[in-house]
Amino acid sequence: MQTNAFDVLTERGFISQCTHEEELRELMGKEKLTFYMGYDPTADSLTVGHLLTLMAHAHLQKAGHRLITLMGTGTGMIGDPSDRNDMRRVMTREIVAHHIECFKKQFARFVEYGEDKAIMEENDWLLDLKLVEFMRDYGVHFSVNKMLAAECYKSRLEGGLTAFEFTYMLMQAYDFLELYRRYGCRLQLGGSDQWSNIIAGVELIRKTEGVQAYGLTFNLLTAGDGSKMGKSAGNAIWLDAEKTSSYDFYQYWRNVDDSIVIKMLKLLTFLSIEEINEMAKWEGAQLNNAKDILAYEITKIVHGAEEAEKAQSSAKALFAGGGDLESMPTTEILRAELDLSIVEFLEKLKLIPSRGEGRRLIAQGGIKINDEKIESHEHTITEADFKDGFILVQKGKKIYHRGRLV
Repeated sequence: MQTNAFDVLTERGFISQCTHEEELRELMGKEKLTFYMGYDPTADSLTVGHLLTLMAHAHLQKAGHRLITLMGTGTGMIGDPSDRNDMRRVMTREIVAHHIECFKKQFARFVEYGEDKAIMEENDWLLDLKLVEFMRDYGVHFSVNKMLAAECYKSRLEGGLTAFEFTYMLMQAYDFLELYRRYGCRLQLGGSDQWSNIIAGVELIRKTEGVQAYGLTFNLLTAGDGSKMGKSAGNAIWLDAEKTSSYDFYQYWRNVDDSIVIKMLKLLTFLSIEEINEMAKWEGAQLNNAKDILAYEITKIVHGAEEAEKAQSSAKALFAGGGDLESMPTTEILRAELDLSIVEFLEKLKLIPSRGEGRRLIAQGGIKINDEKIESHEHTITEADFKDGFILVQKGKKIYHRGRLV
């Protein structure tokens, strides 16, 4: 191994906390380490909130370490209470299995799988555990007092924490132990909200196997206002192009707050630190160039170079007077469907969750048609609004959509 992955992750800003920092750094520099991270399949696609961990996996694999991607066939049936103020929707085995298949396709873009490089596992061993035996053999190693003090549970105590969810920490700790026994896995990775669960696994391995294991958490991916990026935060940008088009994905990164551009370049691209540090000196219009680079590089990683180039070309068509609009999200409109009110039209394009929201947006000046602000919710969309068969709709400052007359 030529590069110490711990130094790479530190320099690029990934690491939030870790156990035995100096020992772990030394280990990463001299041994091939098997590490794992678990993913509960709570949806049929990963989101931008997962991008940070996927990039960390790539850096670790490049440095010669072996990844185990653990799909939560078992834990997904419970749902992690961390960072939640309510209980997750309970899913059937069929839904969990479908979500996992969707996840697998997305992981393959970031991780090279093979026995010596990366392993895909499912924690279906949890489904076969016998309650009394499990609690006798492993439950005795957990202090309820310590568990109640953990951040993943504290926020739920006042509103109500079910015994169903309370077992989640035990399940995740047992996963770590099982992976140690099967593959010699000694390092668990996770978001910063997983710290308590990870420590539980490290301690369980120490108590049952007499072996030192390690835990490392990453800073959660946050927007310029500090809010969490991801599905649970209500501002989901999906990695599945069917749920978030490559154009919308590109535009999301092109419009991030100035304050986080350099941070995102370090975390979510493979550009060198030297290149990024040079960009950190840019100001004004040059900073917009950095945003263009950020949007292109992340879109290329997630959707491929061809889609990134299409999205960039469409963005230039809007903002720089060049390129084309082919990759912009487009909805076909039948001539027979015309003479719609603007609110009905926005609803058809799926740009609003409700007609009430559409009227509110229009009243606030948040809707433009062909670059003209719509003043009234009584405005009607007719064939005359289509130029060369297309109509351009702008919602707010950042969302664009085309209608194509057929």
